[in-house]
Amino acid sequence: MTTDAAPPAPSAPAGALDPGRLKRRIPMWDTARFLAVTLVVIGHAIQRQTTGSEHALALYTFIYAFHMPAFGVISGYFSSADTPTAKRMRRTFTDIVVPYIIMQTIWTVVQAVVEGGKEFNPTKPTWTLWFLLALGIFRLILPYLAQLRLPLVWAVVLSIGVGYFDNVDSTLSLGRAISLLPFFLLGWQVKQWGVFDRWYEASRRTVVRVRVAAGVVFAAWAVSCALWIPQFKEFDLHHWFFYDDSYSGLGEDAWWAGGVRFGLMLLATLLTASFLVLVPRRTVWLTQFGAATMYVYLLHTFLLYPIRESGVLAGEHSAWPFVLLMVLVACAVSLFLAQPFVRRGMRWLLEPKVGWLFRKDPA
Repeated sequence: MTTDAAPPAPSAPAGALDPGRLKRRIPMWDTARFLAVTLVVIGHAIQRQTTGSEHALALYTFIYAFHMPAFGVISGYFSSADTPTAKRMRRTFTDIVVPYIIMQTIWTVVQAVVEGGKEFNPTKPTWTLWFLLALGIFRLILPYLAQLRLPLVWAVVLSIGVGYFDNVDSTLSLGRAISLLPFFLLGWQVKQWGVFDRWYEASRRTVVRVRVAAGVVFAAWAVSCALWIPQFKEFDLHHWFFYDDSYSGLGEDAWWAGGVRFGLMLLATLLTASFLVLVPRRTVWLTQFGAATMYVYLLHTFLLYPIRESGVLAGEHSAWPFVLLMVLVACAVSLFLAQPFVRRGMRWLLEPKVGWLFRKDPA
């Protein structure tokens, strides 16, 4: 018997940012989605403070080591490698392409007004929008990669190899998509292996042991970030966790730079696994907000942008009490944007009805 067991996972092609259409919800994954997106908000909230505060940089480095890989794993877990149906292909437009164009247009206008000189360029995603394009790329190529032997190995090879090419950049999020592809493949592969099906049914003793080990992993990484942040800062470690620059762009164009990325990928995998097993398997208070992940992800930037651009987070406002304050603000923003009334009020913008885009289905 277990105290927090969850129902078996459904087979549904939903991503980390769009769980709303799942007919059978799994409490653990909804909770994980919301916690992951809250880490994103916290990271963006304290980013301006990292230049003046080692406390902020330590927390930032801690979060960035695994929060986007975790999103990749969650997205892959709920993705399908089957031949795309007409419905699934249309959802690529409605879930990714249309929201991306809308938000990219809005951000272009906002930045043009505030910063000036901004041109509309849909090939260069603004701020957080890169993940929408990356998710679209993941979904498109998964059926092809699934035909290969050891697809996860090929994804790792691609991720390490792309760092040696300076011409693969942020255009259409291609650099980040290829770099983070192994985590997406890992999520899909874990689903095929039935790892979490066994985790749902694991005994209480097993759960406790695994979670203690996961807690030790997190504690060890937290201590490392606290003690060695000067060395991490000198190495520019947090920029490696962005997965968007070539090795030469990171200042490390030696032949062994790919080994550094591989090591950081192993670290991200270990931290992501620890994160997921620490998430409660049963329904908790935060579970209800898992369906609003896309709204939190796409809208939190509008609330944080004025604070970040005002310059108020510089100087003495980078001290640790203000870092803690921004963490609390970020959590409040995440909770606010996950409320049902926000989803109802913003659905017209983030989930517009675009049936007129598609030709009549012959079927």
